Parts: sequence; C-alpha cells; structure tokens
Amino acid sequence: MDTVLLITILVVICALAFDFINGFHDTANAIATSVSTKALTPRRAIILAAVMNFVGAMTFTGVAKTITKDIVDPFTLPNGSVVILAALVAAIAWNLITWYYGIPSSSSHAIIGSIAGAAIAAAGFEALHYSGFLKIIYGLLLSPILAFIVGFIFYNIIKMVFKNTNLTKTNNGFRKVQVATAALQAYSHGTNDAQKAMGIITMALIANGYTDSTDIQLWVQVSCALAMGLGTSVGGWKIIKTVGGKIMKIRPVNGVSADLTGASVIFGASFLGIPVSTTHVITSSILGVGASHRLKGVKWGTAKTMVITWFITLPISATLAALSYLVLNLIF
Repeated sequence: MDTVLLITILVVICALAFDFINGFHDTANAIATSVSTKALTPRRAIILAAVMNFVGAMTFTGVAKTITKDIVDPFTLPNGSVVILAALVAAIAWNLITWYYGIPSSSSHAIIGSIAGAAIAAAGFEALHYSGFLKIIYGLLLSPILAFIVGFIFYNIIKMVFKNTNLTKTNNGFRKVQVATAALQAYSHGTNDAQKAMGIITMALIANGYTDSTDIQLWVQVSCALAMGLGTSVGGWKIIKTVGGKIMKIRPVNGVSADLTGASVIFGASFLGIPVSTTHVITSSILGVGASHRLKGVKWGTAKTMVITWFITLPISATLAALSYLVLNLIF
C-alpha cells in the first residue's frame, strides 16, 4: 500500500478514535448534573446525550475550519501527515490517562497542544500561525472565566425570581426542566467538540493532496458525528462522579442554571468558530452557580485539582506529540 494512503487511513482511524474517546470523556460533563440531581437515570441521560451530540455535530462546521487552518498551514506544513498522526496519538494517550484517573481534563487543550507540539518538532516554532493560535488560546482561557461569571449572575437572577416559592415544588419543577437543559447542553457539546476531529481529518486530506479546500466533506462530518455519538453511549462514570458531586451538592435549580450557562457559552463559541473546552466551560458554570448559591458549599480543593490539570494539559500534550513525531518520523 502507498505510504501516503496508509498514513491518511491511520489519521482517519485515529481521529475517529479521538472523537469516540472524546465522547465518553467530555460528554460525561454535559450530563453529570442531570444524573446527580436524578432528573435523568444514567441510562436515559447517556442515550439523550448520544443523540443530541450527533445532531449538534451535524449542525456546525466553523470550529472544524478553525482547527484546519488557524494553528498551522496544512498546505505548507513539512511532513504534515506524520505531524497530524503524532498529534492524534499524543492527544488520545493523554485523554485515556485522565479518563482512567477520573480527571475532567480538556480534550480541546490536548488536541490543540498536540498539533502545536508535533508541528514545532517538524518545522520549528515558525510553523505556528501565531495570530490564529493565540485566538484559540484566548478562547480556551476566557471561556471558563465567562462561564463562571454568567453562572454566578444567572443563579442570582433565579434566586430573586423564585425567592417566595415552595422549595420542594420548585425543585420538582426544575428537575423536569433539567431534562431539556441537559439535552441542550449535550447538543452544544456536539456543535463544538466533534468539530475538532473533522478539522484534523481535513488537515490530513489537504496535506496528502486529497483535497485543496478547507471545506468539511460530508463523509467526514457524518463519520465524526457518529464516532462522538457512539463514544457518548459508552459513558464516563468516573468523570460524571467528579463533576456531578465533588464540586458541590447539586440540586435541580443549580443544575438548570449550570446547564443553561454552559450551553450558552459553548453556543456562542461555536457560532464564532472558536474551539473551547466544554470541560472547562461546564465545570466553571457549576463553580459559578455554586459560588452564587453558597460560597462555602463549593469544594474548592476539587476545583483546584481541575485547574492544575487544565494548565498542565497544553505543555504535556505538546511534549508527548513532539516525542511521538520523532518516533513516527523514523517509521514513515
């Protein structure tokens, strides 16, 4: 088999594997609050999330185009197909490590850091498109801050509106509403996270001469959407436990507030074509709601561990990708 074709096939397989792992790694965050509040059983939550992730992935392509062209130039990147394969190997490895230990780290950070690290190993720091790369980094850093602020404000508004209502009846009502907000959050997750694998496959197709356009082909969109949906159906119970219970005690009203906050921030980013970490956004939404509800009720130790993991993911994934590139370059 031709080497170029072989590497392209390997990239597609690894990209779909990354999307599958992303499904059970990150989607757990989208449904964690609804499971924690018993608004949905785990089985129903996962089925709902799988379906909504697929629908979301088929709706947008702006984020995929950003991944394709804004980190590096796939048309001029030296040994581009090996760079992309190395990035995927590193991102998958880091996702599996953090999933195994139940740490809700960012798949977005992992793949973006991996692409940068592999490209630098192949062609030096000048390989990066700094304007596009920095735009992505700003989005990754600012989106959780925005989610925290919006969650804090949104929950304060809800407290004012429902301050004179019966707590039990209010919670029962919000538990029903949370079915819809969980679906909305899973849908928003699909509009952003599934796009990353689409962008990577398109990068490989360009680098290997199979297309000369950054437009996302239909078969790429459908296959990535299916991989994300199937990954979601597997579930990520360790991460659901962390997000759903170790940050704060979540009630239905908290869950609805966090879901709406997370979905709105992710939708905004998807509309602008900016890849964000759904893990960061959803977790920060819960933290913002928790701080608004009762500052002492938030388990800041767990939040601190998550933040540390967020910050180390970019350099670790970049290093893993650089090492992977050096090994794969010897093979191919």
